[in-house]
Amino acid sequence: MRLTLIAVGRRKAGPEQSLYEQYRGRLPWPLDLKLVEEKKPLTGAKLMAREAELLLGALPDGATLVALDERGKSLASPDLAEKLRRWRDDGVRDLAFVIGGADGLDEAVRRRADLVLALGPQTWPHQLVPALIAEQVYRAHCILTGHPYHRT
Repeated sequence: MRLTLIAVGRRKAGPEQSLYEQYRGRLPWPLDLKLVEEKKPLTGAKLMAREAELLLGALPDGATLVALDERGKSLASPDLAEKLRRWRDDGVRDLAFVIGGADGLDEAVRRRADLVLALGPQTWPHQLVPALIAEQVYRAHCILTGHPYHRT
């Protein structure tokens, strides 16, 4: 299974990027980070719609889509691991996680998603979210393989 993290914005060097790379390096599956950004000075619904086009356009063909959205479902780590196991065992070739811009995700992305996932009720720094996703995917892998990284 190939993993892709697609996010609106730019990456900056720093501890968040280092943390992302640390967990990315531990994964048994390849994880690519794709960044998209609208250069025109759009705002509000127009910007969200354009970002949706860019995010969906960056998806690998036929990818299973996990949209990160505050209105999504919160899953415990073992439940996320079970979702990944099912997708893996069902032959999902590409799994993509999508992170919207500052205003969130357009409804078109949420409708296309196979899972709308919330990282809890808190607001997280945009630069930190890729590291959080990489860590949770690594944790899920550890749960599935019985590795002691995740202790219940």
